Order: sequence, then C-alpha cells, then structure tokens
Amino acid sequence: MTRLHCVLAALMCAVACTSPADAAELKIVGSRVTKVMIGELGPAYEQASGHKLTVAADVAAVTKRRIEAGDAFDVAVLVDFQTDDLVKSGKIIAETRANIMKSGIGVAVKRGSPKPDISTVEALKRTLIDAKSITYLKEGASTIHLDKLFVQLGIADAIRDKTIKTTGEEVSENVASGVAEIGIIVVPNILSVPGAELVGPLPAEINSYIMFTAGVSAASPNQQAAREVIQLMRSPDALRVMKANGMEPG
Repeated sequence: MTRLHCVLAALMCAVACTSPADAAELKIVGSRVTKVMIGELGPAYEQASGHKLTVAADVAAVTKRRIEAGDAFDVAVLVDFQTDDLVKSGKIIAETRANIMKSGIGVAVKRGSPKPDISTVEALKRTLIDAKSITYLKEGASTIHLDKLFVQLGIADAIRDKTIKTTGEEVSENVASGVAEIGIIVVPNILSVPGAELVGPLPAEINSYIMFTAGVSAASPNQQAAREVIQLMRSPDALRVMKANGMEPG
C-alpha cells in the first residue's frame, strides 16, 4: 500500500462510509500551485471518498476579493496574510487555518533560449536592465516584494517601460509564447508551463518565500470533507508532490 493510500485510509476512518447520496462536490479556490497539488493528489482521494474536487485557480488576491464579495467555496488556499484576513472577517474557520506549502520566486525564459546570468544580485540587475522585456504579476505577494526590490536595487525606472504586468497568472505563458523575454514569478508556476524554463531562483539574499495557507469556509456545507482535503495536502505524499514542483512544506 502506498503512503498516499495509507493517508487516505486514515482519513476515511474518521467518517462513516460515504454513500452516493452523501458524495459532495468540493470547490477549492487558490492559485496555480493549488491546482498542481490537487491535480496530483485529488484522483485517489476522489476514488476513496466518493467526493469530487474542483479547483478554481486565479491570482490569490483576485480570489480573495471574490470570497469577500460572496463567492461560495469549501477550501481556500491563499497567501498566508490573505487567509488571515478571511479568518478575521469570519469567512474562514480559524481552527482550520493551516500552512500548506511555500515557494521562492524564480526567473523564467522561453525553453531552449540562452539562460541569462542571475547568480548574484549585480548579475541579476544587469540581466534585467539588458532584457528587452520583463513580465510579472500585476498584483500578488511576489509583486509586493518585486516592486520594493526593484526600487532598492535602483532599477525601477530603467525597467518600467519594458515591464508587462499580467492580470492573471500567465507570466510563464507570456515567456513561453515570446510575449516577454524574462518572467519572474514563484517557481512552481514556471515549472507548470512546458514552454517556459526555469533559469533559477532569485539570489538568496534578495529572494522571498511565499507561504500558501489553507482554511475551510465557514459557510461550507461540506466542512468535514473540506478538512480532509487540507489533511491530504499536508500528507507525506503531498511532500513528494511539493518537492517535484518546486515547493517546500509550509
């Protein structure tokens, strides 16, 4: 029996056997890292539980606004401070808050293109100044860090006119299609797009780790199953998925 099946067996022991009438469709909201996780872990859970998992993926800040506007969900996996805000507003059950995974920010180029030098802070600065175009998120935890970083490095003005800020998570797609020469976003986003290639993480002294934190909706009619999904994302097999996709446990 695999580790994942052991975890699933333990989860199923916590509740009575699910009949077809009891099976629920659970809506999980979060960014692309969540879709990657559930895409690999979800099928075995669905088979064991009878529940169906659907993931609505978008920039975490956009998802948070939708929740605040009244969108229904069962599990949210957002950036830690966003989840904390939803706990404070009563949208998420406080006791279900759980750090799931974290990832540093990386640099992407189109697959097969020469990889620029980003090995040091000075090398990164030269690469960004010399680049024809740069793309990163319009809003997000990585954006907050990058906007401040570029000011600190003294290159904000030099790169402003050639920077494309995306409204969605299509940073890596922009690089893969040639819309932009260099993309900067969390590492798993880069690894999830076949046409994009990871150059590497930002130099350690200027990188930032983004923590993704889950919670169950206070209005969910499927709270027990939603809690199981969070346990699934913290299971031993989830650790394997994280490592394979450029993430670390939270």
